[in-house]
Amino acid sequence: MKILVVTNLWPENGGYRGIFVREQVDALRALGLTVDVEVVAQSRGRADYLLAAGRVRRRVRDGGYDVVHIHYGLAALAARLAGTVPQVLTLHGSDVQVPWQARFTRLGAGRVAQRIYVSQRLADAAGEPDGLVIPGAVDFGLFTPIDRATARERLGLDPDRPVALFGANPAQVAKRYDVFQRVLDRIRDRGLPVDELVLAEPGQSRADVPLKFAAADVLLFTSRQGHEGSPTVVKEATVMGLPVVTTDVGDVTDILGPIQPSAVVPFPPGWGSEESVEHLVEALTEPAARILRDPVRSDGRDHNAWLAADRIAERIADVYRRVAAT
Repeated sequence: MKILVVTNLWPENGGYRGIFVREQVDALRALGLTVDVEVVAQSRGRADYLLAAGRVRRRVRDGGYDVVHIHYGLAALAARLAGTVPQVLTLHGSDVQVPWQARFTRLGAGRVAQRIYVSQRLADAAGEPDGLVIPGAVDFGLFTPIDRATARERLGLDPDRPVALFGANPAQVAKRYDVFQRVLDRIRDRGLPVDELVLAEPGQSRADVPLKFAAADVLLFTSRQGHEGSPTVVKEATVMGLPVVTTDVGDVTDILGPIQPSAVVPFPPGWGSEESVEHLVEALTEPAARILRDPVRSDGRDHNAWLAADRIAERIADVYRRVAAT
């Protein structure tokens, strides 16, 4: 089969944005599918969501594609004139949960033959509780457990001090680095010294990412409500055996499930007020401090073997076959 992926989520200039889409494309190619990629917006700016429509139409017309797979709802605007080739749309989070984005998603998705949601919570939010749910995958070959001491030596970290990992770029407002910092301050106030490690750094090698999971003692994921579909970093942490303490976003409850140690902290009532943020900080502090005092690895790799990239790619390929046959 020949597939055209249209997406605004793709690593550019050494960045990591959309790395999970690129890795899905790699896994599909490993199955023998021909997959081309058209990146919209990003470095071209938001106007490209509309301007790209002609570019995508020409590629579809001349490319002999069996399916157009759109990643992210806003990118569907660029494929709205792509002709009669069946379209699949994967929805990732904000494209459903942020009202203005949801409106544009609906505008661009009128011809889509199959929607894929990366979590059940996202399908529910879209008003399609029986919709098809396929989460993003994890590359089990890349994310293989590494000895903690070895990882710390390679990263130049103290071999003995507790380390909490922030799983995003601190500049991403939705990831709430401020909450992460407040939790660590609270832990230090309790007499436990803890260092922070930031997962996302400009220009870093993809090979450095598993090292950081191996070097840390806990992933403290503090993303705000309504901006996650299926956070990749949480899945990667489980596969690396790194305990996770997280706000209740996306599908983290499903992904963490029986994995120990781990904790999912619900958002308090009235979320957004300073009082509610204070309650959230306190609720995150207790399980994070408990793990940092007595660090152990989690049993997540065995529980989440179903997230392996080849297994998820097979499910996506089955969707392609089905929509192409209709």
